[in-house]
Amino acid sequence: MTGHSLRLRRLRRFGTQAGARKRGAQPKVVALGGGRGLSASLAALRRITGDLTAVVTVADDGGSSGRLREELGVLPPGDLRKALAALCGDDDWGRTWSRVIQHRFQSRGELHDHAVGNVLIVALWEQLGDHVQALDLVGRLLGAHGRVLPMSAVPLELQALVRGHDPDRPDEVGTVRGQATVALTPGEVQSVHLVPADPPAVPEAVAAVLDADWVVLGPGSWFSSVIPHLLVPELLDALVETKARRVLSLNLAPQPGETDGFSPQRHLEVLGRHAPKLALDVVLADEAAVPDRDSLAEAARRLGAAVELAPVAVAGTASGAGEGPGGGVPKHDPELLAAAYDRIFRMHGRIGPWR
Repeated sequence: MTGHSLRLRRLRRFGTQAGARKRGAQPKVVALGGGRGLSASLAALRRITGDLTAVVTVADDGGSSGRLREELGVLPPGDLRKALAALCGDDDWGRTWSRVIQHRFQSRGELHDHAVGNVLIVALWEQLGDHVQALDLVGRLLGAHGRVLPMSAVPLELQALVRGHDPDRPDEVGTVRGQATVALTPGEVQSVHLVPADPPAVPEAVAAVLDADWVVLGPGSWFSSVIPHLLVPELLDALVETKARRVLSLNLAPQPGETDGFSPQRHLEVLGRHAPKLALDVVLADEAAVPDRDSLAEAARRLGAAVELAPVAVAGTASGAGEGPGGGVPKHDPELLAAAYDRIFRMHGRIGPWR
């Protein structure tokens, strides 16, 4: 038995023991992703369960996160901050703290465009020397309805093989480096990988996946927020071996650059190529964003999943430019998305202790 396999078995036992101690009347849900897509999912899920863990990508290299990462050598805090903000409550305390940590300084100096939450998270990392403990402390301060964990404790670089990144050479396949660049590439992304290629997963994230009743992957930037979780070996092994049901939430529209021109079923095909051993149980899509339901159902079937179609978009935004950086029109409605998740958990879940 390899050291990697032995570690996973220990984490599996830890998760089972934790579940036996803590299981209550609600489903234990783990949501994986990054950026606005994960925030949308968390804003919905916190409405239907009090046992929620977010596992967040740590490959961002743009904006405030990129600057802090380059200057201090820390994990990029931006997507972790957004996840914490999404878990804030709808009372005065939650709304206030959500605005505070999302606030960006406006100046002509070094602080310009830094988010308050990014600085706070990094300060606690330096004070405590522990990523998980610091994020738990921020969560308590905010009154967050759930826990936020990084998928790895080391900063990661996303690299992609892209066809036609150089418009003058449309058939040439080259390597594009950096999450911010990959997300906006004018070419066609063929595949992505991480550097380092075998990053360690955060043990608490692996244990949460192994102990979950449901794992939710997506929505979000497909190559830069969703698929990276499948490139962390320990995390992928946990996703494959967990007894949890797995739901994949599709985007409302292709993302300009990263998935421009992708059909819903092509998103599934790409995910399957990156993690051929990963089976799914349910694929959730907005009914207005699926022009070919039969093709989507067939692509889902190849991953072991059923398709659930439901209205999950804010009225009038189910089609548009996309969900990527720079802002597209489509937005998820937290209440509608929560209703869709709740229906899936009840219809497709095993008879669990929360029933």
